[in-house]
Amino acid sequence: MDIQGAVNEGYEPVRDAFARNFEVLGDRGAAVAVYRDGRKVVDLWAGTKDANGSEPWTADTAQIVRSATKGVAAAVALLLQQRGLLDLDAPVASYWPEFKAGGKDRTLVRHLLAHQAGVPALDRGLTVAQAADGVSGARAVAAQRAFWEPGTAHGYHAQTFSWLLSELVLRATGRTVGGILAEEIAEPLGLDLWIGLPEGEEHRVGRVAPVEPPAGAGLLKTRPRRNVSEAYADPESLTRRAFAAIDPLPDENDPAYRAAELPASAGIGTARALARFYAATIGVVEDGARIFTPATTALAGTEFAAGADRVLVVATRFGPGYMLHGPASPLLSPASFGHPGRGGSLAFADPEAGVGFGYVTNAHAKSVTADPRAQSLVRALRGCLADA
Repeated sequence: MDIQGAVNEGYEPVRDAFARNFEVLGDRGAAVAVYRDGRKVVDLWAGTKDANGSEPWTADTAQIVRSATKGVAAAVALLLQQRGLLDLDAPVASYWPEFKAGGKDRTLVRHLLAHQAGVPALDRGLTVAQAADGVSGARAVAAQRAFWEPGTAHGYHAQTFSWLLSELVLRATGRTVGGILAEEIAEPLGLDLWIGLPEGEEHRVGRVAPVEPPAGAGLLKTRPRRNVSEAYADPESLTRRAFAAIDPLPDENDPAYRAAELPASAGIGTARALARFYAATIGVVEDGARIFTPATTALAGTEFAAGADRVLVVATRFGPGYMLHGPASPLLSPASFGHPGRGGSLAFADPEAGVGFGYVTNAHAKSVTADPRAQSLVRALRGCLADA
């Protein structure tokens, strides 16, 4: 595999791990980038732009990152909180009165961000067109009865997070999550990162595809626990219903889907943009830009919910929109905050190490929160930092 890009001295093991992802773990097209103390130290890409194509991945190739979008969207909420436009301890209904229905009147904004709102699924799934129309999703989650008393438990809101956060931000500001991201974060920082892909950028985005691990590659290192497997297999389980809130599943290569503002699942960007984005959440990047104040950075990594996840059926930890380091989603260290994307992508910040990390791939494996390709890169990076 011809690995393109560069690494700073001392980060060569990340390049080695990236090459091994192609040689052993089945990657087809991917990129990884790392910022350290505000400066780019890893910027690599290889393979093909399309998972099943032959056109080479280039320095500017972008990909859909699925649930890694949630961590980007969370920054919009925290930026509004930082500016006094959103109160995490206020009832959601104080911004969005219709949300009171179905036992959700005591739901706080912090519950919504930390997957404690109690509406990870819908009694009736939305079509792709309804999911993307900017109206139907908000109406559906507002009317949906809570599956548990909000704030008393947590369960991953895999798809409904899109409509919950979108409508909350719209009611609080009159603006969309994608619009705020573009105007207040991506443009000032020079990020190729979108929630709602502009038509003029469509040509840069590769096509994704599901892949099976090569025989003997160990892409899925162990079998899932029986209860986890059963939850994903049972069409009546909250797990299956949460991931099927859009039914049928969308075609992620459809330009119409990519143009939709779905903060749970349809963000598109480069690994370089994700790494720079997260670097700017914890400090100043090369040109002096940053997103969060130190107080907001501390808030981003604060645990809001932990323990048994009613949807993922494993123990998870969440802050305000961010998944936190733990066995189900290992990041760099206990200080890290970020988000994986089902199938492979991963992006996070580690304020103690001064690291912003981004990995994107077009080869979607059967991983949910801890893809071995991303984990191999994180382990290599951890070793580089230990040796520095």
